[in-house]
Amino acid sequence: MLLRLPTSVSDAQECLAEGAVPIGGATLLWATWQRDGFPKVAMSLRELPEANVLERDAVGGAVVLHRMDDRVPDALRLAAAQVGTGAVRRSATVGGNIVGSTLRCLLPAAIVLDARARVLEPDGVRETDLGELTAKRPVLLSLRWREPVASSFSKLDGEAGGPPPLVVAAAVHADDAGHRRLRVAVRDGYDVLSASATCAADAEQTLHALRGTELIDLSSAAWDVVRSKAAALLG
Repeated sequence: MLLRLPTSVSDAQECLAEGAVPIGGATLLWATWQRDGFPKVAMSLRELPEANVLERDAVGGAVVLHRMDDRVPDALRLAAAQVGTGAVRRSATVGGNIVGSTLRCLLPAAIVLDARARVLEPDGVRETDLGELTAKRPVLLSLRWREPVASSFSKLDGEAGGPPPLVVAAAVHADDAGHRRLRVAVRDGYDVLSASATCAADAEQTLHALRGTELIDLSSAAWDVVRSKAAALLG
């Protein structure tokens, strides 16, 4: 297998046009390749500056998870810290987790940050939303968002061989007029649900409004976790 390491967007476009298979840490691909055969050409973005940004309002798709620190909001930092083992986090990338994984532990955090994705295609770079990103799985260059007032992430303990553990991410955002809105995303099994509600003066009113959204069918146990995490952000 030939590994290409493009250093510019134009080089990366050329690699894609030539059929190179995008990889990050290949933590999700190695077993499949050992079974089905390795591609002739692969492409890593680890030398591409646009895919390695790590800032308060952006993270590159090639950033490995163990580098996610307090430069990013708490929701993303905590999500990355709870993916796999330390060895996995030193190899797995943001793009691999959100685009290549079925669990997508970082996705709820990205959703509550209202993140937008910059993606690389053979004919150029464009911006898209997370729905299209996870449905079409293009090459992720970076995620960008508007910094929240506060955010959080929680992942319950799971049983070995059991269903994916419940994940809850939450964030409070303020608009230019100072109005606040609570966004929540829940991974329940393999499904990710999300909703938002305007922050009322009373936290209970906000939680009541949130309960009447797409989260209405959550189990009582899952809702208790959502309520706890959301209430902590609302104060």
